[in-house]
Amino acid sequence: MAQQDSKKIFFENLSGAGKAIAVLTSGGDAQGMNAAVRAVVRMGLYVGAKVYFIHEGYQGMVDGGDNIREATWESVSSMLQVGGTVIGSARCKDFRSHEGRLKAAHNLVQRGITNLCVIGGDGSLTGANLFREEWSGLLTELVEQGLIEADAVQKYTALHIVGMVGSIDNDFCGTDMTIGTDSALHRIIEVVDAIMTTAQSHQRTFVLEVMGRHCGYLALVSALACGADWVLIPEMPPEDGWEEKMCEKLSATRSRGTRLNIIIVAEGAIDRHGKPITSGIVKDLVVKNLGFDTRVTILGHVQRGGTPSAFDRILASRMGVEAVLALLETTANTPACVVSLCGNQSVRVPLMECVQTTQEVQKAMDQKRFEEAVKLRGRSFENNLRTYKLLAHRKPESELPVSNFNVAVLNVGAPAAGMNAAVRSAVRVGISEGHKMFAVSDGFEGFYKGQIKEIKWGDVGGWTGQGGSLLGTKRTLPAKHVDKIAEQMRKHNINALLVIGGFEALECLLQLYEARGTFEEFCIPMCMLPATISNNVPGTDLTIGADTALNAIVETCDRIKQSASGTKRRVFIIETMGGYCGYLATVGGLAAGADAAYIYEEPFDIRDLQANVEHLTEKMKTSIQRGLVLRNENSNVNYTTDFIYQLYTEEGRGVFDCRKNVLGHMQQGGAPSPFDRNFGTKISAKAMQWLSQKLVETYRKGRVFANAEDSCCLLGMHARALVFQPVVQLKDHTDFVHRIPKEQWWLKLRPLMKILAKYKTSYDVSDSGQVEHVIHSRPKDSDASVAM
Repeated sequence: MAQQDSKKIFFENLSGAGKAIAVLTSGGDAQGMNAAVRAVVRMGLYVGAKVYFIHEGYQGMVDGGDNIREATWESVSSMLQVGGTVIGSARCKDFRSHEGRLKAAHNLVQRGITNLCVIGGDGSLTGANLFREEWSGLLTELVEQGLIEADAVQKYTALHIVGMVGSIDNDFCGTDMTIGTDSALHRIIEVVDAIMTTAQSHQRTFVLEVMGRHCGYLALVSALACGADWVLIPEMPPEDGWEEKMCEKLSATRSRGTRLNIIIVAEGAIDRHGKPITSGIVKDLVVKNLGFDTRVTILGHVQRGGTPSAFDRILASRMGVEAVLALLETTANTPACVVSLCGNQSVRVPLMECVQTTQEVQKAMDQKRFEEAVKLRGRSFENNLRTYKLLAHRKPESELPVSNFNVAVLNVGAPAAGMNAAVRSAVRVGISEGHKMFAVSDGFEGFYKGQIKEIKWGDVGGWTGQGGSLLGTKRTLPAKHVDKIAEQMRKHNINALLVIGGFEALECLLQLYEARGTFEEFCIPMCMLPATISNNVPGTDLTIGADTALNAIVETCDRIKQSASGTKRRVFIIETMGGYCGYLATVGGLAAGADAAYIYEEPFDIRDLQANVEHLTEKMKTSIQRGLVLRNENSNVNYTTDFIYQLYTEEGRGVFDCRKNVLGHMQQGGAPSPFDRNFGTKISAKAMQWLSQKLVETYRKGRVFANAEDSCCLLGMHARALVFQPVVQLKDHTDFVHRIPKEQWWLKLRPLMKILAKYKTSYDVSDSGQVEHVIHSRPKDSDASVAM
């Protein structure tokens, strides 16, 4: 309790009383900007600051007048699901001139604004930093011109800047992910999935051109997510003679029975001599050299539009709150910073360090130092490129190493979107490492029944976009059948095991680890990849499949809320899956703008329910028309979804009515999101490389023998890094009765959700306030990125 009180005091010390914060969006628009604006406004109001919208970006700041308006709590309602930016964005020539910045300073001083939150790209943030550096000189000029009083220079002595990067291209160094990138990937993958069906029907080749004039991130990650045959990006132009190599690759793919080819081209793609490679050029090459029926699709501004993804809403909300905290903590000597994402953590990095690194990338590309440009983009970009090369380009049999190791891969537990992408990655990386890969159908049930067969490179083609589990999956644990499983391992000479699944997969590996004392067949390297929509596996912040489920929840909540538009005031009670884990309810609630989320990890009683009803009633009496309440399926045995629905219906009588919806298994179905495709692909590739290393280390006297703790691991995302953790060490961190980790990082997001829903609560700021340098913001061995 004392610790909680100390955090409250710390938070109160950050009071924004008497401060004025302005938020603007500048440059190109990006999905998720509205979520960031909403978070800045509501967090600013929460701490007692005045918050202003600056409409039309820097142009609005220069023009002043009605372009700068005070924001209220209600003015950011119903913004989360809207793409683009509702406060407008514009590219402003006037602000680039000294005279323009002088007008902007005058407009801000008139309203007492000395705190700016800028959401934009590197150009917008560079302009903000210049404005900050000139601030005192601009005020002096305004005094000399008689436009402001002399004491204003002392009163508004410094301008404080905090940036958030809104850009679909993910072209800003210093953050793993920019606001809008994930949503743009959703648009691209939706188009690719649709195109693949028609391409397969007609045996066509499709050339897709995606945005990315200076950065190939969208092209690279979408190629990884859909298993494209070829990708062309500006950071890594193809070697001379690429035309013949590409055509050979396409021809070889067709000869193995594939009915389609996908080539993805970034709009800024070039060859080694700086000559542009357009989608038209690529099409003409394919038609001329191969005679394939080829079509071009240019996605254009479709990538900028549409509803923001769950990831972008959560990212933008976290960044918006962090930006306000940064503004409250800043002093006259604090450099302008950017709130960025490193792994799964929010960090602050000096704005100009980020800008300079971003400019160095372009300089390296201009000077044809392409390998350096890739490294400057960051470890996430570098690893995406390495993984794509590993999976897309099959080496001839003669060039493959020969390891003589047999590796089995299987799925365990409930199906989760992204499992198939993980299996594909494991099979292809394993074959590239020289192993013979075996697929086990129906989990450990299929294992003891002998449903094991060799799986080849071509067998997993097109698997990345498939939902569910193509291998089949069961919840059966191995304990009762270890003798039969050991027999099958002997029969097939299995030397390593990759298990992809949820909580049951962890239990399976623990049982196999314990069986090592009885059966030497289990003394082999074993690795688990966490895959479950519930995100309830210890040892990892995120699991494969959870992002797809979150998007299903958020999309449904959007539709449900929209169904009430134009009707009387209404509250929706939504039940989510997750077992005893409240991740989906909490994070889904944050992304959908929920008023409350009931979960097992945070016990609640009738008084809490009553307080929530009264809170909603008060909001409904103002301008709020719709309310949203999420309930995790096992949050409370007595306070069921029906009970909460009936309570809200009765207590809200005369003010609002209620509807309920149980989302059920729709959360488990559907095509995997870009995040889950890439997360599954990347961690599976890393796991296979780890297994290869362990096989070599433990091979002695003609056999593999591994019985150490660190030869049976879970590979998970922990804060900023992908970490291999011995499963036996995770036992102490696990609540086996409720099948959840004892500590869960996302519980820190619950106060954020409550604040944005207008509840008074304490907010843990213990992780805030640290500015890190760009070069030090990632651990040396980390290739992790929740950004894919």
